[in-house]
Amino acid sequence: MAGLTPDGVLVVDKPVGPTSHDIVAQARRAFGTRSVGHAGTLDPMASGVLVLMFGEAKKLSSYLTAESKRYTAEITFGRSTDSLDATGAAVSEVALPEGWCSPAAFEQALAYERKRTWQMPPAFSAIKVSGRPAHRRVRSGEQPELRERPVVVHALELLELGADRATVELFVSKGYYVRALARDLGERLGVPAHLSRLRRTSSGPWTLEQAVALPLTGSMPLHPTAEAASRCLGVHTLTETGARRAVQGLPLRDSDFVAVPAADDLEVHAWLDTRGTLLALGQAVCPGEYRVVRGFRQSPVSGP
Repeated sequence: MAGLTPDGVLVVDKPVGPTSHDIVAQARRAFGTRSVGHAGTLDPMASGVLVLMFGEAKKLSSYLTAESKRYTAEITFGRSTDSLDATGAAVSEVALPEGWCSPAAFEQALAYERKRTWQMPPAFSAIKVSGRPAHRRVRSGEQPELRERPVVVHALELLELGADRATVELFVSKGYYVRALARDLGERLGVPAHLSRLRRTSSGPWTLEQAVALPLTGSMPLHPTAEAASRCLGVHTLTETGARRAVQGLPLRDSDFVAVPAADDLEVHAWLDTRGTLLALGQAVCPGEYRVVRGFRQSPVSGP
């Protein structure tokens, strides 16, 4: 199997400093392939779980990036920056009087954030405005008009409150900016603030316990693509006939499944054969009729 493109997922504990693209570039060199992507960017100042996708696993990108994520974040009060984090230029600074924020007041601010359903993203972001990333427009002197985006705050808890900073733990949906949390908490408390430290502790089902440290080597085992699909999607097992039809991209019927899917389930699922091989992603188009959404190359390898 030498020379075949490696397939699967590698969970990396990204250190502070390199960009997510830097980690992807290192993985490409280590595994000898260009077919590598990542599920969810981490800023250079952030560390923690970065999910890399190799080969066929890249077809799961839209599902892996849609997963909710957990973070531990430190927010420093008394200073705001243009990027909303410690890497930016100062915008406003104030001296914090002793006892400026009580635990009760901070809890009230957190309670408001827990209810948040829309969030204004930072201007320094990769969100495209008229085809160009917002951060590039800002650096060229423009003021791009960004729109609020829907977000979900599953959990937000205070871990420690100090004289000028707080450490919080949060579990949030795709599209949530922790830098914006620092901005918004500061505004609610009436002082400038910025994100001073961030560590992602999980991305969907992938956690720091599964993460490998740098430097990356081509001998690191990958989580199989079938495992990755099963972790982020529901799973249906196909009969022998169903497996053949799925590989050919043909429509399937109830009789092509080992267990008939629920009639009202219209979500995309991972379709596996009885040996656990990932054949396709598929979904119901109406009761009793199913279609292939994405097929997968067979006989993948889990390493270079």
